[in-house]
Amino acid sequence: MTSQSLSSNRILRTTLLWSAAATALLAVIGAVVGYAVAGMEGLWSALVAVVLAAVFLALTGITILVANRWYGDPLYVPIFFGAVMGGWLLKFVLFIVALMLLRGQEWLNPTVFFIALVVSVVASLVIDVIVMTRMRIPHVSDVTLPTAADLTEQDDAEDPGSDAAPEVGSGRES
Repeated sequence: MTSQSLSSNRILRTTLLWSAAATALLAVIGAVVGYAVAGMEGLWSALVAVVLAAVFLALTGITILVANRWYGDPLYVPIFFGAVMGGWLLKFVLFIVALMLLRGQEWLNPTVFFIALVVSVVASLVIDVIVMTRMRIPHVSDVTLPTAADLTEQDDAEDPGSDAAPEVGSGRES
């Protein structure tokens, strides 16, 4: 692993921080509204939905940040795609397990759960869009272009001590 950092890391960290703040706010609002609408069932339904949305949406960003630690390694691309695909498979399995565990629970109000889940996902998408539009990164990032001094040094290294044009023939004719 190298100590190099990708410009996408800053975006992902910012998104995760904003999402954590939004999750806390949505948990409070969802709990209050859920309790007002459906009592304790509504409160727990809203809290579970907000937490599930936060966990599932954060897993992708976290797996990308973890995979980016190998940036610069010759195996970076397979590591990156393996980590991201592994994260998606983990989310899929966790989603199925969560649905199986939550199905038919008496304490779960399906309407409050669904609305809280949709609001949490939409809030996360809005955060992603805001962070992406406000981040100032170049179109081509994580690339170092050669400077004029680098090119001059390279020319001098290829032809040391001679500024004259090379000769065309070797003097021997066959």
